[in-house]
Amino acid sequence: MERSVVQITLFGLLLSLASTLPNKDDWDIYSFHINSTVTSRYATTVITSRVANRMNESKEIEFHVRIPKNAFISKFRMFIDGQVYDGVVKAKEQAQQQYSEAVSRGESAGLVSSVGRTLEEFKTSVTVAAHKKVTFELTYEELMKRTRGKYELQIHARPMQPVSDFKVDVHIQEEAGFSFIDVKGGLSTKALANAITKTHTDKEAWVYFYPTVDQQKMCDSCSDQGMNGDLVIIYDVNRDNGLGHIKKSDRYFVHHFAPSDLPRVPKNVVFVIDQSGSMSGRKILQTRTALIHILNDLAEDDHFGLITFDGNILHWKRELVQANSKNLESAKNFASNIQARGSTDINEAVLQGARMLNDHSREGSASILILLTDGDPTSGYNKAHIYINVLNTSNVRQAIAGKFPLYCLGFGFDVDFKFLEKMSLQNNGVARRIYEDSDADLQLKGFYEEVATPLLTDVTMIYVGGTNLTQTNFSQYYNGSEIVVAGEITDNNIETFTPQVVAISVKIDLQDSSVVIFLNLSDDRIQRVWAYLTVKQLLDKELQLSGPEKEKVKKEALELSLKYSFVTPLTSMVVTKPPGENTDVLHKPKEGETPQRWQPRLCPKMSAASFGGPGLRGLHGPGPSKTEKAGSARLFLLKAENQTVPLCFDVSGPVRLKLLHYPSRELSVNGELDSVTNGGFSRIFIHVKDSQHVEIDTNWVTVRDGQTVTYYTGQDQDCLSQHLYIVTVIVRNNEIDVATGDMRMVIIVHENNGPKILWPVLRQRPSDNNADVTGYIFFSFLYLCFCFALESSHFYKDL
Repeated sequence: MERSVVQITLFGLLLSLASTLPNKDDWDIYSFHINSTVTSRYATTVITSRVANRMNESKEIEFHVRIPKNAFISKFRMFIDGQVYDGVVKAKEQAQQQYSEAVSRGESAGLVSSVGRTLEEFKTSVTVAAHKKVTFELTYEELMKRTRGKYELQIHARPMQPVSDFKVDVHIQEEAGFSFIDVKGGLSTKALANAITKTHTDKEAWVYFYPTVDQQKMCDSCSDQGMNGDLVIIYDVNRDNGLGHIKKSDRYFVHHFAPSDLPRVPKNVVFVIDQSGSMSGRKILQTRTALIHILNDLAEDDHFGLITFDGNILHWKRELVQANSKNLESAKNFASNIQARGSTDINEAVLQGARMLNDHSREGSASILILLTDGDPTSGYNKAHIYINVLNTSNVRQAIAGKFPLYCLGFGFDVDFKFLEKMSLQNNGVARRIYEDSDADLQLKGFYEEVATPLLTDVTMIYVGGTNLTQTNFSQYYNGSEIVVAGEITDNNIETFTPQVVAISVKIDLQDSSVVIFLNLSDDRIQRVWAYLTVKQLLDKELQLSGPEKEKVKKEALELSLKYSFVTPLTSMVVTKPPGENTDVLHKPKEGETPQRWQPRLCPKMSAASFGGPGLRGLHGPGPSKTEKAGSARLFLLKAENQTVPLCFDVSGPVRLKLLHYPSRELSVNGELDSVTNGGFSRIFIHVKDSQHVEIDTNWVTVRDGQTVTYYTGQDQDCLSQHLYIVTVIVRNNEIDVATGDMRMVIIVHENNGPKILWPVLRQRPSDNNADVTGYIFFSFLYLCFCFALESSHFYKDL
């Protein structure tokens, strides 16, 4: 192959990439409405976007919104030319085949990704004919959570352009009545004040946000591209010291329990602080600041302890001490001198914290263990899987024995959050991510404030005549929070249904069976509250279990998710589109999951002469160095015009790439990368027209010609020659030759000390000068792969 083929310009790459993206100037979002209804503290929000293609040709139109992370998407629809296209929620395994087929054709998939601290991003697109319209409608549901004495309904408005008919309507129904209601957020500014209307009666509230086109450009994060920000409705309801209100509808009930004016319970708290080397810099400074603020907030009847750890454990004092002024000054001096260093022995540190609380049991008090760390254990039990199985199941769980909660705070994104989440859930606590930002100290202090004031311990919610109940046992109830229980009323007989709360207060045993107010609702909202809570709690339970018990809980959560059309970590929504359109499959991301992005940089200590790679005859490049081999990402090189040093792209994770695309030929080639350790590709997909497909794996070749499918494993003959109407496939021992028209490609099968990988080589480029060369640029880009975890000299022998 000629050298001129591979020395492409960076400008050409960027231009061709841009040409594949929808151009927002080609369409008009003429209406964008967000309608949110909150009943029984359960919010159902519908986002409706109406878009017109004003051009004289078909255009791809995009729908792109952000929703709260705690929400479940429950419906997505598109209305096009009189037809309704409904998304279908399926089990993730069932949707996987459709997902894989979409990916193999180079289509989009995995359409939801985490954005920031509280939001997830949903996007899809559809082709709309000239001068036609499309309506997108997305519905999501969430249970409002009371934190620090308030509920927050977050609505993110980002239509991507100014809209003439832009409206946000919020309606809140609350039989207990409102103690206050306010509107905050980045869209609640002085410039937008007259666009917001807030009204309320004793039991209902309405918030309207109707900005003009000019006002949509006036918030801090708004621009000529329109509105971009949050509207946050903050409120709380009237409370008393009884059981509160229980709402029922068609056999189901939901009970919100949050008594006020109870005396606080003195607490015993141990802070276990990571001071390993990775905490250096701003993280350790913010930790010190937050810890000193927290110490200042301790009451004199509280008792506390401090432990810092790296590879070793350091106690401020060996036993818990009273939070008097002398001890607090000493503790603050200790906190201000915490230094980052060493490795991370979480195991021993948590066990020492549990020991301190166990040795200091006080009647009438509440004990709390708080862990702050920013990474995986690198000392003690230093293998993550051993750590989870041994530490969580046997060490910490046995030490705590259900006597107090463990709260785990994970600082940043290097932490193994799943590990922290599992450990905290197994010990009646929660895990919270602390984001590396200028306000990290405020995040730490904010979390502490949530658990700073215990009011009840050992809370048991009892429902005589109730069944299929959500969680009913809670280790502690904190001021400003709320306990929510839902379930079914046996035989729908309210006469035999009796609620009761048993808990320990600072002075008395609370066994409150006082009169409770029942409110009847006519819709299925209460049933959906029960389903939402049950699925959430089953997912938490599944994380803690293993073996048959885990599978049983997972099956139950999946069945409920499908019944109520919730998009959860166990389900996917297949986005239905008109015939011939790309297939989109919607997955809900896990905490901390971020979309793959390629970040280019100049390659160090490398010149353009260093280029080389498999499949480029006459070009030779160095093999991987030991540093590159040990890395967690693949390194791809791209020659940029007028640059002596190539650009480097680190690509990590299970990435699927479009290698070649010629729309005029209806030809596309896509590849699925193997692990970083093995290098290369695990599968190559070739699509010609609508009917002919070739899928190449490391062990077999599948050829589909219409309804006819042929499999070849290479075990029964040395060579297979499959001549289709358009495609010719020849399979030999270590290579597959594919030809269609004047394009010829060879897929090399390379064995690297056991594992096999694939590598595509374009032997002859299609001669169509008018073809879309975007894919070809990607293909050339991939040829320049420099860093594989194998010896390149061995690889070249196969060529």
